[in-house]
Amino acid sequence: MVGNAEQQREALNQYGFEMLSLCKSQVEKAKEAFVTHDEDLAEEVIHTEQRVNALDIKIEKDCEKFLALYNPVAIDLRFIMAIRKINFDLERIADHAEGISQYVVHENKKISPHLLEVVEFENMYETITSMFDNITVAYEEKDVKVARKVFKKDKVLDKINMNSFSIIEAEIIKDVSITGQALVLFSVIKKMERVGDLLKNIAEEIIFYIEAEVVKHKKKK
Repeated sequence: MVGNAEQQREALNQYGFEMLSLCKSQVEKAKEAFVTHDEDLAEEVIHTEQRVNALDIKIEKDCEKFLALYNPVAIDLRFIMAIRKINFDLERIADHAEGISQYVVHENKKISPHLLEVVEFENMYETITSMFDNITVAYEEKDVKVARKVFKKDKVLDKINMNSFSIIEAEIIKDVSITGQALVLFSVIKKMERVGDLLKNIAEEIIFYIEAEVVKHKKKK
């Protein structure tokens, strides 16, 4: 029974990592589709959302099964709680990636490179990528220090998001014909900022789980 519990826990851990990798890929492809106005790539992201949803349901059901079968306590219970919350946040990140891709499919014009540059869109995306990398290392290696790097980076996203309204407003005043694409860009920036918030949540969950485990091992010693 204990062996089975350990196997199930490891399987859940692997599914969690798979979900993390899949959602990171969705964000990468959504950004690329948005910047290049690649409708085929955007359609791929929208189609892959079905896979994200299927994995989300599997993880949720496996967590419920683990709780029912093994009645976990202490660190195992924290692990299940963390996996469920991380999975929930990842699924929402994938929703934002799909939302960005929907803009590409429904809008017939590519966003002007100048607009992307003035709002620091590339910096925003690179910060999110770096946060994903930190989360991945923290998750795989149970590294609290790496997880904590995410909090500072989220402030970069908050600042870009906060500045974007006045920058976009100024660009519209200069050229009213860009209003449509400027409003789409503003919406996408909001989605990217939300992705950052969700990655921050995931960092908190990883820290919550790891620190409990570290405390447990210290007690054993």
